Amino acid sequence: MEPMIGDRRPDALGDLRVLPDETLCAILDLLSPTDLALLSCVSSVMYILCNEEPLWMSQCLRDGGLLEYRGSWKKTTLHRKNLYTKSEICEKPRQFDGFISWFLYKRWYRCFTTLTTYSFDFGDIERKKSITLEEFQSEYDVRRPVLLTELANTWPARTKWMVDQLSLNYGDVAFRISQRSSKKITMKFRDYVSYMEVQHDEDPLYIFDEKFGEVAPSLLDDYSIPYLFQEDFFDVLDPDKRPSFRWLIIGPERSGASWHVDPALTSAWNTLLVGRKRWALYPPGRVPSGVTVHVNEEDGDINIETPTSLQWWLDIYPQLADHDKPLECTQLPGETIFVPSGWWHCVLNLETTVAITQNFVNNKNFEFVCLDMAPGHHHKGVCRAGFLAVENNFLRNLESDGFPKTSSLDNPDVPRKEKRLKGSGLGSKPFQFNGNWHAENALSPLHSKIQNENFSYDISFLSTFLEENRDHYNSVWSPSNSIGQREMREWLYKLWISKPAIRELIWKGAQIALDIDKWYARMIEVCTCHNLPPPLEDEKFPVGTGSNPVYLVSDYVIKLFAEGGLNSSIHSLGTELQFYHLLQHTNSSLKDHVPEVFASGLLSEENGFLKIFPWDGKGVPDVIANCKLIGDCMTDNFPFGIWSKKKIELADPGSIPCTKMWPYIVTKRCKGDIFANLRDTLSRDDALHLASFLGEQMRNLHLLPLPYFHNRNKLSVNNASTQVTSGDNNIPLDWELIVMALNRRTRDVQKRLSVWGDPIPRHLIEKADAYIPHDLTMLLDLTEDENGLYKVGVSPTWIHSDIMDDNIHMEPCQPIPCFEHSSCLGLAVNGELDAHETEGRLRKWQPTHIIDFSDLSIGDPLYDLIPIYLDVFRGDEVLFKQLLRSYRLPLSKASIRGAHSCKVPENEAKFKRLSYRAMCYCILHDENVLGAIFSLWKELRTASSWEEVEETVWGVLNNYQCSY
Repeated sequence: MEPMIGDRRPDALGDLRVLPDETLCAILDLLSPTDLALLSCVSSVMYILCNEEPLWMSQCLRDGGLLEYRGSWKKTTLHRKNLYTKSEICEKPRQFDGFISWFLYKRWYRCFTTLTTYSFDFGDIERKKSITLEEFQSEYDVRRPVLLTELANTWPARTKWMVDQLSLNYGDVAFRISQRSSKKITMKFRDYVSYMEVQHDEDPLYIFDEKFGEVAPSLLDDYSIPYLFQEDFFDVLDPDKRPSFRWLIIGPERSGASWHVDPALTSAWNTLLVGRKRWALYPPGRVPSGVTVHVNEEDGDINIETPTSLQWWLDIYPQLADHDKPLECTQLPGETIFVPSGWWHCVLNLETTVAITQNFVNNKNFEFVCLDMAPGHHHKGVCRAGFLAVENNFLRNLESDGFPKTSSLDNPDVPRKEKRLKGSGLGSKPFQFNGNWHAENALSPLHSKIQNENFSYDISFLSTFLEENRDHYNSVWSPSNSIGQREMREWLYKLWISKPAIRELIWKGAQIALDIDKWYARMIEVCTCHNLPPPLEDEKFPVGTGSNPVYLVSDYVIKLFAEGGLNSSIHSLGTELQFYHLLQHTNSSLKDHVPEVFASGLLSEENGFLKIFPWDGKGVPDVIANCKLIGDCMTDNFPFGIWSKKKIELADPGSIPCTKMWPYIVTKRCKGDIFANLRDTLSRDDALHLASFLGEQMRNLHLLPLPYFHNRNKLSVNNASTQVTSGDNNIPLDWELIVMALNRRTRDVQKRLSVWGDPIPRHLIEKADAYIPHDLTMLLDLTEDENGLYKVGVSPTWIHSDIMDDNIHMEPCQPIPCFEHSSCLGLAVNGELDAHETEGRLRKWQPTHIIDFSDLSIGDPLYDLIPIYLDVFRGDEVLFKQLLRSYRLPLSKASIRGAHSCKVPENEAKFKRLSYRAMCYCILHDENVLGAIFSLWKELRTASSWEEVEETVWGVLNNYQCSY
């Protein structure tokens, strides 16, 4: 061991001594517990650094899951990883002198400091006993925060939510913990209370649970939403689709929420039941000192880099001049604070606290929420960081013109991918409120007057920063948005239908989020051209959650193709029209279950004028002849048909100058309703009949002849990265395109799955590459004939690829006894069907149509079963078996009853399993079907291998046989 003289750091760290302790600790955080144990033996300083509690806290929280604290984070981590030994139980920590670290001292100080010196003061925020709803809306809502002292006086929670009482009633309930970890962490409340009593963490864990109403529903009876905040537009969404909106918050002294703006620019109220909280707030557009806003310029995602609440109060707050300090207050038990839309706030628990908070959308902040959801990055940065998000040239233009004409963040000194917006801390106090907030942090004295006079948290002003040329219907959606694009469209539609009194407001919000006025004008042009009746008021909004605007007008459905741009859209329509043409020239009964096409064409916009060009999918319309979109004229005069679509998916189409054009199709409207709206009202017999129907129609679809693949001797795809893995198999050319598409997806499997993240387990993501075959032709069940050519065990077919709950139409029917139909065999008992259980039961709904063929493709018919099983049946094995009984087509050679079975080498046996093929397709799928799997089968999140997942989800396929 090094001599105990002077500073031991240089000798103990060697060449690493040039790194500051903060950097060394960050590096150590990347190591495993085993590596830390080995490194701690190197020297005394490494021993100190490797035994720091914050380091072991990070190690422990990395894995997520249910947590039981064992007195220290090192012990807790070692117990969780089964690394704890008897010798470590008795071993005392070693002590060393001759080592001083200011970085470690500050961390130690934050761990052991107390906050009792924070005495109560009224602060800057107005306190009110009670106010009327009208006064709140006119004086405070979206304008300024306020503390309300008597809103919770009658709540049972005032007496029932003491920590001891909660521990008695909910001690075994596991609540979610807020902590900087990518994994969900939970603790039983009794264990959490024990943790609070002994912990000395610089960033203590605190309960921040948005699901408390599900795990402890009786808590919802102990409080009520105050009368001022009862309007919430998210109420129209189903509970499983609405974003998180209520949280139970419990934390010890020194815990708290660091600086942030509430998601989607919603407003919030927070009622304190126990303890004291210290609040700090800044108005919209003013980034607090010590905070950096990261704005991703590709998808508009906003990330905040901020110190912990305790760090900010201890290290940054004391350095602020009085005129730079935020609005402040100390919240006492029973008080409710209102935080308006867009306001920055930071909260520090001065002692153990218990609180309830909810976010909401009302008529005051609705347009701000729509703005924050809209794609792009300019407006997102400005809403949070004010003119810090805008380059200096913009400010000079603003000074001369008085109002923004353009918006750009293209500062040459800033990387293109991301702009970092640091809070300056400049400002003045007292704050002034004149209806709209005027931001006061200036980039220089020259710009101070400009910002004071022009930056306001006003929807008309902020909307000018929206990118005019961005397609709001299909642009990349920010991952930080509180709901997805599909849910956003559904939300706005439901608001339009359920709240007719505020349609003017809803229309304004939809203009911001979806460009609804532009799509409405295009729909009107289609109606006018084809003599359709004008839409009623209820029909002005697109329906459904798909990526293409769809309107229901009278007895017609109008779909405007927008997804993927013009090149993708015209191939989607061309393929759909080719399919309908083929269907009408066959004897397949499927055509009785597909909507009839009334009209189709191209809608073009030039110089602000719209024009219609009818088109039936045949030939190349003159209007697009110069757009470099001419497909391969290979198939029955459908140049943009299915084989051209498959090749376009693999090729790089390059730039397409013609963008103001939208293909469209008009079909006859089906009666009844989509399955998504009926799911909860259907009987079990209705569901079984639906499974039989889907099996029959999948059979009909997969039996349809494919368009002839011309030029079969040569396949030309101008993209070297899409070559088939194995060039010696001589697989059929129609399969070659399909394998190319799959092969492209293998290149970034782990990256794509990592982006999707939870609930896909991290340890399985790391094993995905090893599970998928390197030669994807092995999935095709190949056999070699006498000529050395390879035959595939199953032929490629038309595949719908998107049969989900919103693409199945059902109609009410006269009640029919289920036992009269052989396809409805009864309810499930131990995985089988029991006919006795259904006697006397009646079916009331019958499936009639499969809709939306814009995602048509050609491929393995097994691919079509994935969305049906996961989305329509939601993993119901009985319904899936019922579908397979009706399907009756081979999915491989082995699935044909009576097929010769030869012995397969052990290392190739998995390629013969239908379950393996299905699981590979799930991993390679371009949609997050794995997220659906691990949401439906939660127990699989702890599965040790993909084989275990495969057997649980798709094992039923291995027993499938058909009489084909």
